[in-house]
Amino acid sequence: MDTDTEDGTLIAVPPGRVALSDRRTQRSWPVDLAPYRLAALPVTRARYAQVTGSPPEAAQGGRLPVEGVSWLDAVRFCNALSLREGLAPAYRLPPDGGGDGDEDGGGDGTGVEWDERADGYRLPTEAEWEYACRAGTAGPRYGPLDEIAWHRGNSGERVRAVGGKRPNDWGLYDMLGNVWEWCWDRYDPEVYGAYRVLRGGGWFDESWSCRASVRRRSHPTLRIDDVGFRLARSLPS
Repeated sequence: MDTDTEDGTLIAVPPGRVALSDRRTQRSWPVDLAPYRLAALPVTRARYAQVTGSPPEAAQGGRLPVEGVSWLDAVRFCNALSLREGLAPAYRLPPDGGGDGDEDGGGDGTGVEWDERADGYRLPTEAEWEYACRAGTAGPRYGPLDEIAWHRGNSGERVRAVGGKRPNDWGLYDMLGNVWEWCWDRYDPEVYGAYRVLRGGGWFDESWSCRASVRRRSHPTLRIDDVGFRLARSLPS
C-alpha cells in the first residue's frame, strides 16, 4: 500500500476496449476507449470541503471518502475544481443548475452537457470506470476481495479511509468497496429516465456487489450515505 498517495493523483490509463454488460436485460456491448486519466483515490471529505467551501466540520475524518453527495453535487465539484486550477470546466449547466425538474433545487441533470474538448475535471464514463477497475484482468475482481475492498464482511459496517487496501495493477485504490462511485452515464433512459450509473460496491454491500461488472442506479439528485465519486480528465486529442 502506498500511504503517500495524494488525493489529487491522477493515473494515466492506456487506450483499450471493454465489454459492458447488464444483468437485467442480458445485454452486452463493447466500448473502445481513448487514453484518459483517473484519480488514484475517491474524493475525500477534506478535499471536498476545501473546494466547495463547506464548513470545517464537513472535513472531519478528512481521509474518509466523501459520501452522501448527489450526482449533481459531483458535477458541480468537478467544475469548481477545474476553475480553481485554471482549467476549462467539462460541464455546462443550464440556468436552473441541472436540467428539468426541481427535486433539490437544481433540476434532474438531464440538461447538463459535457464538453468533451475541455481539459477540466469530470466524472468517468461507465466504460472508463470498468476498464480502469479491471486494469487488464478478466475476472470479477482484480484481486482477493478482502485484500482490495472494504465490504460488509470486513468494514465493521462503516466507511473507511481511502487507500487502505491494495490497489489494482494500474495503481488505483478502492475501485471496489468502500463507496459506490457516480459515473457520467444515464443508466437506461428509456426505462429509468434521468437515473445515473453507480459502480464499485460499498462498505455495506455483500461481496457479490463488489465486482467489476456490477451496475447500480440512482436519481442524480439523491444523496446516499455510501455513494461518493472519483475524478477523471480527458487527455488532449
